[in-house]
Amino acid sequence: MRMIEIAQSRPRFGQLRIHVLLRREGFLVNFKRTRRIYREENLFVRTSPKRRRRVVTQLRAPPPTPVKLNQVWTMDFVHDQLDDGRKIRCLTLVDKLSRECLRIEVDYKLKAQQVVQALNFVKIERGLPEVICVDNGSEFTSLLLDQWAYFQGVKLHFIKPGKPVENGHIESFNGKFRDECLNSHLFNSISHAQDEIERWRIDYNNWRPHTSIGNLTPREFARRKMQQLTA
Repeated sequence: MRMIEIAQSRPRFGQLRIHVLLRREGFLVNFKRTRRIYREENLFVRTSPKRRRRVVTQLRAPPPTPVKLNQVWTMDFVHDQLDDGRKIRCLTLVDKLSRECLRIEVDYKLKAQQVVQALNFVKIERGLPEVICVDNGSEFTSLLLDQWAYFQGVKLHFIKPGKPVENGHIESFNGKFRDECLNSHLFNSISHAQDEIERWRIDYNNWRPHTSIGNLTPREFARRKMQQLTA
């Protein structure tokens, strides 16, 4: 537990510096044990080839399992195209506990600025979470999003490269989104895509039963959670 505390308070310290701090504090532990626990707890420092200075907002420990609404969000991108072949991108944002889809941003290109705008839009409606789980895409590792998260008090949890299973909730949602919406429509314009996708999002939240939450819809599940808190 002390190693986790040190890793969270000093995000750029690796296993050697953590070991030195433990020894300074009086822990009689050899380096092999420190290294083993360091690996078991996934406390690896996330490295980046970029030289620019960044505000540190990422978590190195596994993201917390949410026990309340609006605690952990997860987001990712999905690609599709219009009937004329032009490519479009969709930013999907989901509450990890209720599986509610908070927003799907649709445009030809979605850069870091639009990711921040989408998050600010959701913030007006329901506030912000403690943690947002993302992959290592350039939009999520951008300085703009990193600064936004820092000043909003939101932690970014980056999954390990090549390990989409660590962000399984959004991967599962994106699969349903593609199967039930994108593969079922042929969009003739960006506005047509935005309208149909928003219609599907509303239906998903309010009418589609979800087996992992007891065959409730995301909104029903969220409503019950709120009732439990006020009971």
